[in-house]
Amino acid sequence: MTALDRGSRSTFRVWNVWGVKSVQEESLSLDELARQLGRDRRELEKLANRGRIPGRKRDGVWQFHGREITQWLEQEMRDFSDSQLRDVEQSTHSGAKFEDLPVSHLIRPETIEFPITGKSKRSVLEHLIEAAGRTYEVWEPARVLAAVMEREDDLSTGFAGGIAFPHPRNPMPETLGDSIVAFGYAPGGIPFGSPDGQLTDLFFLILCRDSRTHLRVLARLGRMANDSEFLHALRMAEDSTEVFQIIEQADAAIAAKK
Repeated sequence: MTALDRGSRSTFRVWNVWGVKSVQEESLSLDELARQLGRDRRELEKLANRGRIPGRKRDGVWQFHGREITQWLEQEMRDFSDSQLRDVEQSTHSGAKFEDLPVSHLIRPETIEFPITGKSKRSVLEHLIEAAGRTYEVWEPARVLAAVMEREDDLSTGFAGGIAFPHPRNPMPETLGDSIVAFGYAPGGIPFGSPDGQLTDLFFLILCRDSRTHLRVLARLGRMANDSEFLHALRMAEDSTEVFQIIEQADAAIAAKK
């Protein structure tokens, strides 16, 4: 059970932490953080005192940086249930119709690398960024690669079950024409820092121009990855065309649940 699973079962709300740039760049008090997350203030204070939430005390008062909180939430999402991930999706919905299918909207047949021949973390990421670049939406691939590698060196984006969602630590709108998702399958898998210690063979590269889109895509991919049949289908696919169809169908199936 994760930190966010303990205590009350109030609705998980992240709109102001993830969706508004100014909040990400500002400090939050303990009361403000409790309101943004919809959690009990005393519960969060206990977690902060135990070092479970990134923050610091100034003159005896807890302060939290919005950017650090988003990164912490990102890690907490590893253990979120489908309903919690759905809450994240709903909290980031802006009303645009395409947001019902966030992954299908951003992934394209040409951004699927199937299979990936790389055998190291760097080579796999290079293949994924090259695939994303086929859309001509990645303006500075070397800079994007450096940012994604830095994120992985700091804290792996690998999840249990052999899947990873590599991405930069922060959105990079100055390097992208549009948000994009790329997929790659590395037969046999490679070490990628998965929490279960297993090899990783399925990779979804997430490159977004803003935090709201990033969170929405990550939440949807998390829901898709919770379906073992979806992961099995990706591994058994014959080619990139079939992979694209599998991803579209899984995205649509989740959208239909609403």
